[in-house]
Amino acid sequence: MYETVSQYLEYLELEKGLSKNTIDAYRRDLYEFADFSGCEIDNVDRGKLSNFIRHLKERSLAPTSVIRKVASLRGFFKWIYSMNIIDKNPASTLEQPKIPQRLPKVLSLKEIEEMLHSNLTPIQGVMMELLYSCGLRVSELVNLNITDIDMVSKYIRCFGKGSKERIIPVGKQALEKLKIYYPERDFLIKKYNLTTKKLLILDSGRIANRQDVYSFIHARGKLIHKNISPHTLRHSFATHLLENGADLRIVQELLGHSDVSTTQLYTHISKKRLKDVYFSINND
Repeated sequence: MYETVSQYLEYLELEKGLSKNTIDAYRRDLYEFADFSGCEIDNVDRGKLSNFIRHLKERSLAPTSVIRKVASLRGFFKWIYSMNIIDKNPASTLEQPKIPQRLPKVLSLKEIEEMLHSNLTPIQGVMMELLYSCGLRVSELVNLNITDIDMVSKYIRCFGKGSKERIIPVGKQALEKLKIYYPERDFLIKKYNLTTKKLLILDSGRIANRQDVYSFIHARGKLIHKNISPHTLRHSFATHLLENGADLRIVQELLGHSDVSTTQLYTHISKKRLKDVYFSINND
């Protein structure tokens, strides 16, 4: 089975253009099933798939994790069936578990301001501004090249899920943070004799990675007594835009969502926040 999984992952990379992180997630999910089933690919039936899903639920995994693993299996078996590797697709009637809709965490403008104006180093200021004012995913942030930023036309070019390119306007504050950071980056380039085009370079001369950004944002969240991640800033970016009258389709484009229904989630957040504010005022 492992050899077939490798062929499928190669297909996802070369034909579908999926990102390394997405392919790694598929690899983990499919290898986990291969380890669990312990059988050849043509011996997998609906019962083995159902037993695996039951096994996942007994481990008390988050519903989102179970859903992702089921989606990985469905995609894999659909592909190998189309390639005539198996005679019957055992996952064709596999039901996708449903997840209760939970509204993501969103920070207030006051909390954002507090995080943005509290002893930030130049690179930290850039991280904060690009995550919040541009709504970047953490992977998009760490993969930014300096050539992806046009300081004159005031836009950023980034590559989202499926390597889809999008252009995002850059605001005044983000541009100011970049202007402050650039001389420090130039100094580090010369100090460590680097040839990289990556935007974010740490004081040690190492290119910043996802974990560096997660650790930094988590630490900033503690200052306002919130447990947050980089994605919290992206959620806040979208919600604040909609609360201030931005068109839903524009927000969809800025976030890089392929389906507007994903963006519509933020309209629910805005309504809930409005209701919370109303009742807090009227209960005082």
